[in-house]
Amino acid sequence: MAKQFWCVGWLLVFMAANGGCGGESSEAIGKLVVTGSSTVAPLVAEIAKRFEQHYPHVRIDVQTGGSSRGISDVRRGLADVGMVSRAITSDEADLYGYLIALDGVCVIVHRDNPVRELTDKQIIDIYTGAITNWRAVSGRDTPIVVVNKAEGRSTLEVFLKHFRLASDRIKASVIIGDNQQGIKTVAGNPAAIGYVSIGAAQYEAEHAASIKILPMGGVAGTVENVSSGLFPLVRPLNLITNDEPIELARQFIEFACSDSVRDLVMEQYFVALSR
Repeated sequence: MAKQFWCVGWLLVFMAANGGCGGESSEAIGKLVVTGSSTVAPLVAEIAKRFEQHYPHVRIDVQTGGSSRGISDVRRGLADVGMVSRAITSDEADLYGYLIALDGVCVIVHRDNPVRELTDKQIIDIYTGAITNWRAVSGRDTPIVVVNKAEGRSTLEVFLKHFRLASDRIKASVIIGDNQQGIKTVAGNPAAIGYVSIGAAQYEAEHAASIKILPMGGVAGTVENVSSGLFPLVRPLNLITNDEPIELARQFIEFACSDSVRDLVMEQYFVALSR
């Protein structure tokens, strides 16, 4: 089993030994490279900015590329910390994982699409090519543009696992990388359908993006429903290391797991953990 931590117990031990969290320290110095999930990256970038404000002699380089990149870079020593937007698997038992927030994965369509809800079977049929026109699901008479995630993206893995689909069954019209690409693609095409982070989708929908989040299993795709456990497709957002973190990496992870960044988690429309 992977070394997955909820941060809290480990955090308390670390804080006791290091005088708490978030205070000024002349000892924190150096550079960290953090790579991986494009879902987690905007949050970690904001956490890094705040950490650098506390520790002005530290620089943190946050790079995206997908969860697979984060795992690969950490294992190869190319990154100090990785970002993974799914659960750590048994195949990754060599890694140390630290849960920093929760997110959901939701299906989105263009704001002007008259379709209000899709069943799981309809979503599967759309993504496997059994349904190719919106009129089959009470929409307009127009071909469906299926937007899918690229291989190596955790959002794809979470989507496939939830709907019990193999990747080779997907009949995609467009392949995209990160959440922003998915949102822009769907917002720019009234016939498109995609799936992205609930946090990213809700933020963009509330800031004038032309998208609509569809319910799943009759439950609205909102951060509140992820937090309450009602939404059926929830995933953990993790930081990972190849070995038990020490020195600067440990300080940064401890900070990312603390209440000092709770407001940043909520501002990114993710679910903050109870400490």
